[in-house]
Parts: sequence; C-alpha cells; structure tokens
Amino acid sequence: MSNPGINNDNRINPFSADCEQCFGLCCAALPYAKSADFAMDKAGGTPCPNLQSDFRCGIHKDLRTKGFRGCTVYECFGAGQKVSQITYPGNDWRDHPALAQEMFEVFPIMQQLHEMQYYLNEALSLEETRPIHTDLRNVLEKTEELTRLNPRSVLELNVPAHRATVNDLLLQASERVRAKAAPKHNNNQKLQNKIRRGSDLIGANLRGADLRGANLRGALLIASDLRDSDMRVTDLIGADFRDADLSGADLRGSIFLTQAQVNSAKGDRNTKLPPSLRKPDHWSK
Repeated sequence: MSNPGINNDNRINPFSADCEQCFGLCCAALPYAKSADFAMDKAGGTPCPNLQSDFRCGIHKDLRTKGFRGCTVYECFGAGQKVSQITYPGNDWRDHPALAQEMFEVFPIMQQLHEMQYYLNEALSLEETRPIHTDLRNVLEKTEELTRLNPRSVLELNVPAHRATVNDLLLQASERVRAKAAPKHNNNQKLQNKIRRGSDLIGANLRGADLRGANLRGALLIASDLRDSDMRVTDLIGADFRDADLSGADLRGSIFLTQAQVNSAKGDRNTKLPPSLRKPDHWSK
C-alpha cells in the first residue's frame, strides 16, 4: 500500500514508509473489506492479489481508479522497513514461510509504535513545548527501544499502557501550542458547541469557520465542508478527513496532521498546508 504523496526517502524522514525496504507487509498482513475504499475483501495474513513477487504493487499508479483508494491513504510511519530490515533482518515471509504469521502480527504493533514516534518527534520540534522537552525526549527514546525488541518481546508489549503515557505528553504539548490561538466566535453557536475532541461532524457545514486553537482530536470530519476554514494551531491528531473538502482552507501551524489524512481529503491549489506536507496529485489544480 505504498502511499502516493508521502516522502519515501527514509533518510530524510525515518517515520515515513520506505517501500523499497519493505516486504509488502501492509499488503499481506492487514485485512480490508469491500467498500468505497477497497474493491474486494481481503483477510489479514493473505497477500493482496496485486502484490507482485518483488513486493511492489502491480497497480500502484492506478490505485484510485481501480477501487483501492484506501491504499493511498495508509501510512505505516516507517514500521514496514523496521520490521523487514531490523526485526527480521532481510528474512522475508515468502522465503521464510515459518516466520510469516509472527511477522504479520508484529507489523501492526510496530506501526503503532512508529506512529507514536512520529507525533513525539513533532512535539519536540515545537518551541511552545520546550518546558516538557526532557519528558518528550525520554519517552521518544523509550519508544525507540521498544521498536528494537525481538519479535516475541514485541508481541508481549502492553501497547495501550505505553500509548497512555505518550498521549498524556501529547495532550500537554497540544494545550501549550493551542494556548496562543485566539479564535473568533463563529456565527453558528450550535455548531460551535459541537467543535471539540471526538466530535461527530460528518457532513458538517464548516465553510469559513474559524477553528483556530480547536481540539479536533479524533473528530469525524468525513465529507464535511471545510472550504476556506481557518485551522491554524488546531490539534488534528486522528481526525478523519475522508472526502472532507479543504479547498482554500488554511492548515498552516496545525499540529499532528499527517500526509495520510491530507491524502484522504479533497483540496485545491489554494489550500495551505504545513511545510512538511504536500498537496496530493488527485487534488484539483
């Protein structure tokens, strides 16, 4: 599931997929169901029929038109190459079938750990989080240590407990960053009251809304109208942007936004993104 639009140069961004160094793990280990995002059902541990013998995708350039849009918005945060080249140093699941099931179980755990690293690394880059940099750095180093455990130890990890520790620090980082925002009062008070962490904003009309400083962690923004909205200094970790319209929206300075989230949305040349992210090829020009 190589992700178009994501920087695949792992030397520049160690928390981005480097598919050339991976054994097609997302294409084999993960399940998916026939839907608007996938053209067919696939069980976990069963290689996708589009996966070639060299672990590359046979329809990579046509994933969207062939009904595999979900593949273009998946990101392993570098877990694929970590499992392939470090956890199982070059021993792929095809040549070593006895390792396949274990490798497929290790991969999604590693993905979670790498995702945590991605967010911790971003938090460390923010000036506002300087007072908690030591704590952030310590947890980042601990997370990296966990990614280098042997397969059996990885499978025995209490990932929810570690995630809770990470999340506490990310919340602190979010609050420090968002404290500098000064949002205006939106005209729609009813909608204003709904804009919070985990909000169900599916199909919501948020066109032109001032969302600066909002906490939209885990918000459902599927098919929402966010055209010309101001989302600077907004916490967007885990927000679902599938088919949301970001045309003309300003997301500069937003925090914990990923390329995968951007790829799942619609936008145009007037959409303003953080400098670390790029406009997907499928956006209107």
